[in-house]
Amino acid sequence: MAGVLVILADGFEEIEAVAVIDVLRRADIKVVAAGVKDGPITSARGVRIIPDAALYAVRALDYDMVVLPGGMPGTDNLAKDERVKKAVREMYEAGKYTAAICAAPYVLSEAGILSDKKATSHPTFQQKLNAASVSESERVVVDGKVITSQGAGTAIEFALQLVEILVSKERAEAISLAMVCAAKSVAKHKKA
Repeated sequence: MAGVLVILADGFEEIEAVAVIDVLRRADIKVVAAGVKDGPITSARGVRIIPDAALYAVRALDYDMVVLPGGMPGTDNLAKDERVKKAVREMYEAGKYTAAICAAPYVLSEAGILSDKKATSHPTFQQKLNAASVSESERVVVDGKVITSQGAGTAIEFALQLVEILVSKERAEAISLAMVCAAKSVAKHKKA
């Protein structure tokens, strides 16, 4: 069974975190939501989430993928946390998947892993990405083992793409059908 670590910081975007966790769990993927601090993490709009674990209590390399939801000031809180950038770099260097949505691809950029990758992000953050190229039009971009997406409105597509990568296209399509989604397998990607 695949395992995914979703890292949450105060100010995270609710849809981007909860939709991804939900869709991945529908695919029987082991998901651990880890807070950058002990106790509840408060979203950008005041929703409090109790993470499964604190970031200091988990080891990113024990998972197949790390996912960063965006939101503000959540992205800033992720970007200033050296443990988050270290986890992202370790996953990337180990040949594992790193994924981020909305403003959070900025954290991947700050961790130094987008310099030779194509990526996307929320339009207000695209100019801040230090990436080989930035797509303004693609809702989900997969470049090797780096997956990025644009925002809350693309969260289900993003999550379904993660299911396709970690489980199968058929499983992603079955979940999409069960959820009555218009989104299908959305990204053309090159293999790692």
